[in-house]
Amino acid sequence: MRLISSLLGLALGLTAGLAATGADAGCGAVPEACQTAMGSYHVTLPPDPAPGPVPMLVFLHGAGGSGTATLKNRGMVGAFLARGYAVIAPDGLVREGRRGAGWYFHPGFPRRRDEAAFLRGVADDAAVRFGLDRDRALLAGFSIGGSMASYIACEDPAAFTAYAPVAGGFWRPQPESCTGPVRLLHSHGWRDTTVPLEGRPLRNGQIFQGDVFHSMEIWRDTNGCTLMRPDSFAGDDLFMRRKWSKCTKGSALEFALHPGGHMVPEGWATMVIDWFEGQPQG
Repeated sequence: MRLISSLLGLALGLTAGLAATGADAGCGAVPEACQTAMGSYHVTLPPDPAPGPVPMLVFLHGAGGSGTATLKNRGMVGAFLARGYAVIAPDGLVREGRRGAGWYFHPGFPRRRDEAAFLRGVADDAAVRFGLDRDRALLAGFSIGGSMASYIACEDPAAFTAYAPVAGGFWRPQPESCTGPVRLLHSHGWRDTTVPLEGRPLRNGQIFQGDVFHSMEIWRDTNGCTLMRPDSFAGDDLFMRRKWSKCTKGSALEFALHPGGHMVPEGWATMVIDWFEGQPQG
């Protein structure tokens, strides 16, 4: 595996009152992203990690985005850095005839790349290169990055420790079943009109986003949950959360709604870190 990259930046100024700084890391002596056999990624390391292997967030960008753009979300990235996480930002493939990059997951279209293999390879490579903890690897993503994370969780749940899609899920036809169990926290905006909770048609009705509530039913079945309704509820000024815990041992399932639209909302990173760290180890 050929690795190329360099120091991409100095200390990062973080927004939202965060005091932590991190450094964009590289894989070589020229200013390029880290390269694997299947694609590229970017990484930012925590400034003062705890002793031992460092946990990682692998975050997938939305449509037309990039790993570089992901690392510019200083509020989200800074929250993870402050808690001692490395942030890994893979690059999707350039979209044919369209601007920017995307992910290949849609059930009705050919897949230009085995995205599960690519993302496993990114996490494996970063773990070796930067001394990260492959057994504490959270896969998350925004919009179609959230959809990609959902499909990986469905098809290959053991690829990552847990999953946290935000503002993106399955597309129609939604999976009839998933491999499980899985640890997953899905977050979505009440006012999201780009990826509505109920889904919507795109390309003049050629493709349809999925229904998030139907997705939660799929996850309940995957995790062997005995109740259709949640068995616990929680809420604060930012999120209303629904949790299913009477499920297969080792699984975890929560649904968090926030009042905003199509976004990674304020407080999402802290909520997800707390949830992730609350999962049993091993």
